[in-house]
Amino acid sequence: VPLLETGGGLVQAGESLRLSCAVSEVTFSSYGEGYGVGWFRLAPGKDREFVGCISWIIGDTWYADSVKGRFTISRDTAKNTLYLQMNRLTPEDTAVYYCAASPIVSKNVQRYDAWGQGTQVTVSS
Repeated sequence: VPLLETGGGLVQAGESLRLSCAVSEVTFSSYGEGYGVGWFRLAPGKDREFVGCISWIIGDTWYADSVKGRFTISRDTAKNTLYLQMNRLTPEDTAVYYCAASPIVSKNVQRYDAWGQGTQVTVSS
């Protein structure tokens, strides 16, 4: 499994949740220096949505406007693990959350060629 997400669950609006994504070393082995890992989400009836991404080596981050100021992406390079800290959750954040890896860090879902299986986040009102 190239990437494995954990940490999803059911929370109430206003609460926080942290997702983790373990990335296998094999996933990165074929990439150059500009690779990145991103978070995307898929809600019923909607297209897969970019949430945020991080340049793995440098650590620069980018976020969707809908989560900016509430969500924070970080990584532990020693553990090859990506995190998504989600604060002040709302019912609109309910979705399956996926982490994915790309040879070039990008907001474009088409750039990502390795995916996890997803983890469900449900926010009740």
